Amino acid sequence: MTSDSPGALDLGKLFAARLHAARVRPYLATALFALRPVESREVPTMGVDRYWRCYVSPAFVDRTPVEELAAVWVHEVAHLLRDHHGRGDRVARERGLSGPAERLRINIAADCEINDDVYGDGLRCPEDAATPHRLGLLPDWLMEDYLRHFRLGPWVERLAWLDCGSGADGLERPWELGPDGAHGLSEQERDAVRFRVAEGIKGAPGDAPQGWRRWAEEVFHPPQPWRQLLGSALRSAASAPGVGDDYSYGRPSRRSAGLPKVVLPSLRHTPPRVCVVVDTSGSVSDAELGSALLEVTAICRTLGGRRDLVSVLSCDAAAQTVQPLCRTEGIDLVGGGGTDLRTGFARALRTRPDVVVVLTDGQTPWPEARPACRTVVGLFARTGSAYDENDAAYSPDTPPAWARVVTIGSASR
Repeated sequence: MTSDSPGALDLGKLFAARLHAARVRPYLATALFALRPVESREVPTMGVDRYWRCYVSPAFVDRTPVEELAAVWVHEVAHLLRDHHGRGDRVARERGLSGPAERLRINIAADCEINDDVYGDGLRCPEDAATPHRLGLLPDWLMEDYLRHFRLGPWVERLAWLDCGSGADGLERPWELGPDGAHGLSEQERDAVRFRVAEGIKGAPGDAPQGWRRWAEEVFHPPQPWRQLLGSALRSAASAPGVGDDYSYGRPSRRSAGLPKVVLPSLRHTPPRVCVVVDTSGSVSDAELGSALLEVTAICRTLGGRRDLVSVLSCDAAAQTVQPLCRTEGIDLVGGGGTDLRTGFARALRTRPDVVVVLTDGQTPWPEARPACRTVVGLFARTGSAYDENDAAYSPDTPPAWARVVTIGSASR
């Protein structure tokens, strides 16, 4: 449908480009047709707001080939699906980024996250698109990562025209209709669109690039603040009824007054003792061992800095020596063979701890009987299935129900 008015938006060409985008990226079709086009002569090219309105310049549509216009459709809808407006607001608050220049930098970083795999296979890349390669950066990063590795300068002046709207960086534009304008989607409708798109990607994962598959996985399984969860699990275990409680004659019980010549002990609460069992088998990487040492330090902070209450035990197929925590730099994590944390549990329980914390990748047999103390398991995240070269059908046992399990490494953006 092409308007006869001079300078009017060529809706026929715009919708043909959207149809082409849906044909070459079928998993994005639901989102593409959920966008509400709004004609605007103030927007430089095409831009979106957080309410799923797409502002379109008639002059831009006239001068842009359909294949390239289809790529812009995909680009703009990707900003909204990946929540660049919400993430842009968060990163601006966290890092103190204010003003249009910093928002432009957020827009460019968001473009890099999208543009590293959006083009090709029927979508033409614009000559001046912001890509990681053109900025001298690596692909497959997130917007937050790209923001740390470039600054505005003369070499990005050619990108100053970029304006994908508040849907790309969270900063509202004068040409946007705002929350009370017509044709916007409600929060529930936006979430429904994201879920439908993620469902389509999960149903046919071979058709989508890695970046989109990662996004779809996070829609179904949103990342959790695992450091807070691990700390909360430890505090909960350490402060549970009975933990650290013992009878002592150091202060007689008040009930002794009713029993002449009999001294009764009183129940006293002492800080809990924690034994940390670190999985040092060959399936655990050096990076994960480094993360384990950081968690040992965090556990010490949770206990008010009482290093004398924390001991560390490294374990692969055999348990090593229990080490008192003096400083994390002095802990020797010995191992590298197979995994059997049952020996680690047995060795840790000899120290009579109140809480056992196990840091492992989970590829181990677990004790059949519940220990006499509370147990917290920090499970290193695994992106793929477990592997055993001697058994192709190997599947590790899940941690037992009596342990509080927190997945380590699934950090939020």
